[in-house]
Amino acid sequence: MNHSIRTVGLGIAAILLSATATAHPSTGGGLIIPLYPQGTIGSLGVAEIRERLNKSGDTMVRNVSEPTLELFRPAPGRANGTAMIVAPGGGFVGLDYNAGGTAVARLLAQRGVTALVLKYRTIRSAPDPMQLPEVHGREMDTVMARAKSGVPAEIPRFAGEQQALQDGSRAMAIVRQRASEWGVDPRRIGFIGFSAGAFLAADLAIGDKAFRPDFVALLYGGLRTPVPADAPPAFIAGAADDEYQPNDAVQLYTAWRQAGAAAELHVYERGGHGFDLKPKGTTSDHWFDELVWWMRSRSLVGQASDHPK
Repeated sequence: MNHSIRTVGLGIAAILLSATATAHPSTGGGLIIPLYPQGTIGSLGVAEIRERLNKSGDTMVRNVSEPTLELFRPAPGRANGTAMIVAPGGGFVGLDYNAGGTAVARLLAQRGVTALVLKYRTIRSAPDPMQLPEVHGREMDTVMARAKSGVPAEIPRFAGEQQALQDGSRAMAIVRQRASEWGVDPRRIGFIGFSAGAFLAADLAIGDKAFRPDFVALLYGGLRTPVPADAPPAFIAGAADDEYQPNDAVQLYTAWRQAGAAAELHVYERGGHGFDLKPKGTTSDHWFDELVWWMRSRSLVGQASDHPK
């Protein structure tokens, strides 16, 4: 089967459908922090590709061999001691680096949160953004079939998921190690993921205690089990018209609650797969405000009046 754009999903489809991609050398923004010393992890053997999409202006990053954190700090005097790592989506093939990364990080920083965008490793793909890896095409066949049948209950692990989990664990360790340097409480480090990034966030939340975030936000992500009783509090959001994962938000919430762990669920009538900060005219446009309200209820951010508009 020729795995064309119709089978692309999990954070990459809407991006590639928006426009033809063109080369873009850099994102600008925060301090870049490598996750590993140079030469200590394997390379894909090809250059990293960074593409700007003509219509949306978003940036897609592919063929990531050198994972990094990009640090966005609050304005002087506004840091509240909370940090959050932001993991963009892209099916573990690419990273929607702006819409699911830096844009969210900047907004968090405005609310006093020290935010770090995680550029985690991806699987290898061709220079042509419309020519996706065969393994991802097979993965998306499974995802699409499951969306109709509900079987299997849990999407099988993706080809790039384990490496991304290693990078997420490393990122958590680095932020905890440097917490005092950045004015962060090491017990208030969260992780927000979008689509594939939300799978990564769930993996961290149910995995090794040494690398678990203190709270997580799972945006249009998928079920990962088993959820332990001491899993971190979770903010879970998805849309009922998500063509890839119409029921996963509810499944995640159910798994968290059955384990006895704290969770809050938002399922929007419309929003599709990949609602982010760009307005769509649906109730999903308000997910970030609802996330902040949830964080405020847990004393992770201050009152609205404490932050700039």
